[in-house]
Amino acid sequence: MITSIITGDVVNSRKSQETDKWLKELKETLSILGKEPKDWEIYRGDSFQLEIREPEKSLSAALLIKSSIKQFRQLDVRIAIGIGEKTYNAAKITESNGSAFVNSGECYEKLKMKTMAINTPWQDVNEHLNMLIDLVTLTMDNWATVTASVVKTALLHPGQTQKELAKLMKKKSQSTISDSLKRAGFDEILKMEQFYENLIKSKL
Repeated sequence: MITSIITGDVVNSRKSQETDKWLKELKETLSILGKEPKDWEIYRGDSFQLEIREPEKSLSAALLIKSSIKQFRQLDVRIAIGIGEKTYNAAKITESNGSAFVNSGECYEKLKMKTMAINTPWQDVNEHLNMLIDLVTLTMDNWATVTASVVKTALLHPGQTQKELAKLMKKKSQSTISDSLKRAGFDEILKMEQFYENLIKSKL
């Protein structure tokens, strides 16, 4: 079975004075994406692993996690997406195995100065998508906390107008939503996400 595994950790977590808050946010976000511990687990305090069974949806999951953690000042997240087989299905995601886990782990080990990358069985896909991810992270890595909050709300409510998003977030005006999404490069990121989805689907 072809699946996708996200391996990640929270950057600067040990410097944060808001551990309870960001950890709660991370758990809530991962719970939207799957069930603990079958689909996701947090370990070593600030590291996590998550399975997204529709590999074409793995980038949208990564974007949601990114926007959740970037809501906290000085925090960011490193995310490695691995696509491949799942050959051993355990009760806990961290005890399962297969090439998807290997690809994700290898990708994670190579991240270093980068905050997001992908490793698939297809070299042409890796080259295409990692180039695009490098470009969009130039913007995403610099999201302000308010920007990240607006992006997260927009990702959770696709199809909602800016006016509707403003109402959801209370206190925010439509112009604030519009400005935040522009600063976030939201339209361009969604186009890239759609390209990602179509490309992965074509390989499955």
